Amino acid sequence: MRILCLFIITVCCVLNPIKAQSLLGKQNNSFTKQDSMRGSITKERSWWDLKQYRLHVKINPLDSTITGSNTIKYKVVQDYNVMQIDLQNPLEISKIVQDGIELKYNREGNVYFVNLVAVQKKGSTKELSVFYGGKPKVAVNPPWDGGITWKKDRNGKPFIASSCQGLGASVWWPNKDHMYDEVENMYISVNVPSDLMDVSNGRLLSVKKHKNGTKTYNWYVSNPINNYGVNINIGDYVSFSEKYKGEKGTLDCSYYVLRDNLAKAKKQFKEVPRMLEAFEYWFGPYPFYKDGYKLVEVPYLGMEHQSSVTYGNGFENGYLGHDLSGTGWGLKFDFIIVHESGHEWFANNITYKDVADMWIHESFTNYSECLFVEYYYGKNAGSEYVIGTRKHIQNDIPIIGNYNVNKEGSGDMYSKGGNMLHTLRQIVNDDKKWKAILRGLNATFYHQTVTTKQIEDYLSAETGMDLNPFFDQYLRDIRIPTLEYYFENKNLVYRWTNCVSGFDMPIKISFNGVDKWQKPETNWKKETNIDENSNLVVDVNFYVKGVHIRK
Repeated sequence: MRILCLFIITVCCVLNPIKAQSLLGKQNNSFTKQDSMRGSITKERSWWDLKQYRLHVKINPLDSTITGSNTIKYKVVQDYNVMQIDLQNPLEISKIVQDGIELKYNREGNVYFVNLVAVQKKGSTKELSVFYGGKPKVAVNPPWDGGITWKKDRNGKPFIASSCQGLGASVWWPNKDHMYDEVENMYISVNVPSDLMDVSNGRLLSVKKHKNGTKTYNWYVSNPINNYGVNINIGDYVSFSEKYKGEKGTLDCSYYVLRDNLAKAKKQFKEVPRMLEAFEYWFGPYPFYKDGYKLVEVPYLGMEHQSSVTYGNGFENGYLGHDLSGTGWGLKFDFIIVHESGHEWFANNITYKDVADMWIHESFTNYSECLFVEYYYGKNAGSEYVIGTRKHIQNDIPIIGNYNVNKEGSGDMYSKGGNMLHTLRQIVNDDKKWKAILRGLNATFYHQTVTTKQIEDYLSAETGMDLNPFFDQYLRDIRIPTLEYYFENKNLVYRWTNCVSGFDMPIKISFNGVDKWQKPETNWKKETNIDENSNLVVDVNFYVKGVHIRK
């Protein structure tokens, strides 16, 4: 998602971004009808299936306005004649046309209910065109509080970009703004002043010059794409490229940066093939070979726009030069390149249906940082990195948010989620199997939208374990499971506490340096023939607490 956090007022949030994200999670949980219309699969959405968008946008930097149209191609899956189109204030739809007929519509907040005249017969494929314009919401603190960023580069030229996860793509273009239905392919045409360039998703088909001093950049996305993954990036860009020999052949990698930063980018962006090598090893082939990979400089920190990953990390390692783990390993790589590109597998390939399940994006991608470190610096280094991020965990509210109201859960979906997966890996206790599970996820749910249940069921099936209590504990509860133990008459007496009912996760502990697996339950259990003077240590790779109690 939006990297890690919302920077809130104080400088300390730069060094502790997870804390800032968790503050977002503590916002008021009262929901409105607008929240329900935005976050649920309404009757006016469910009857039609997205096939294609043809988006045309004209950007005017002089007055920060946009105008354009979106032609929506869809398949009718149920007979109905009212369609929900989303577009957020202050933008407005000027007209909607189907089969040459201008349609009537009613607006309710950010939702337009369109009355279709033509018969919408089940199984048929139809199109309509939505025309719109105005001044879109200005991004206040992108990408966390997103919209359109209108900046200028050091030479005084416009530097413009979109960022809108959570907020919704309807903040700058009209669409079916719910994650469950990804469009199958998309054309993006962006008109800009002739001295600027637009970089969007997919492949550049053509650039057309106009007599009025503008150019139109025409892009085509051949793979399914979620709405918030669609982006515009406009600036005085220069570019360079390379070919990466990957698991599915040759991947075109293209880089776009402001012309003053070309030399720095050519050095820093050497991180990209390193990232691709590590993530293809762990997760399988990069999911969008047809559309290529792009890394694009933007006037904010960065985000995971599909095949058009955005970058604003200052051409330095770490997170704005800082190590989020506090271990030193976080300065061995460029956080934004690694984290945001990791989302190509977990967010863009495997995509949540409801934002309440954002952990599917963020927990796996947070964990991908650990795997990147492990790939290049060894297993112990990767473990130290992910364990080091625990200091950001707040345990404020559950990781899973509220369904059907466009509400994400706690910012703990990052560091706690990553440590949850690291803990699960310990339980699997087989590195080859664990790697196969991660690759299998991306193969099984290739280019799909999913629910938490699908991911949980897959992991339970592939590990051969009932992981329901495990996920209930880490995703739906805020307590840290605690191993209580004491010694009695050469017996070790132990149990899980501070946990959900039925929690029985096996754990590795050591007695005087000798590792041993135990399977505590919520009732007391005994291990015989244990010296009461043993030095018992709980394996630090498990995100739990160990407490020696006195009886």
